[in-house]
Amino acid sequence: MAFKSISSKNLKILRIVPIILLLFLASCNSPTGSAVVEVEIADNFEERSVGLMYREDLEDDRGMFFIFEESAYKAFWMKNTLITLDLIFISENFKVVDVKENFEPCDKNVCESYKPKEKAKYVLEVNAGFVKGHNIRVGDEVRYDGKYVHFGER
Repeated sequence: MAFKSISSKNLKILRIVPIILLLFLASCNSPTGSAVVEVEIADNFEERSVGLMYREDLEDDRGMFFIFEESAYKAFWMKNTLITLDLIFISENFKVVDVKENFEPCDKNVCESYKPKEKAKYVLEVNAGFVKGHNIRVGDEVRYDGKYVHFGER
């Protein structure tokens, strides 16, 4: 009788352990949390043309938010840009459609350019490492309130 009692206790533990393990593993794959970026706006041709050129630094959780009149495959390059950046391409429905990480500065006459895989109406430039540090991925929802860009939990 004592043997059956011990076995039933062990059976209960064996049923609980996998659930706890699954919860732990699920939390390992979850995002690091939401992120908020205070942005400068580039919403006309002149501002978008200059972007973050000639800047020697960019504060953490700050960026430049490019706003276009319509969704398109807009090419970006790093001509005269002094800091390495991450680019986050955002659809008109405020979903991340592509990212370019660690886009290096360029001081040549002809620089590499990058076009998103899908059309974007908005592009957010932030310091290199932001995308990885905040676990930003294609499909993430974004909210823009006029001064800040918010990335929420998935």
